[in-house]
Amino acid sequence: MKKEKATITAENFDRRFDDGEDISEFLDWDSARRPGLEPKRVNVDLPTWMISELDKQASLIGVTRQSIIKVWLSERIKTEKAEP
Repeated sequence: MKKEKATITAENFDRRFDDGEDISEFLDWDSARRPGLEPKRVNVDLPTWMISELDKQASLIGVTRQSIIKVWLSERIKTEKAEP
């Protein structure tokens, strides 16, 4: 039998949130989403030498190739956005 979620009015929810109270019992974490952060698969063809260098750098800091690519791309995008 599925446990029912506690309910609350929007006004009471907002007040509790603003007062710093724990509102987690009123949230459905199983269906929580982070808008704009959903992953989308892309394919990029890279030369072998570049993949080898990515793997070396990733190994040096103990992360996966995918992780280092995401971090480097994110850093570059932030830099580009900050420049006038």
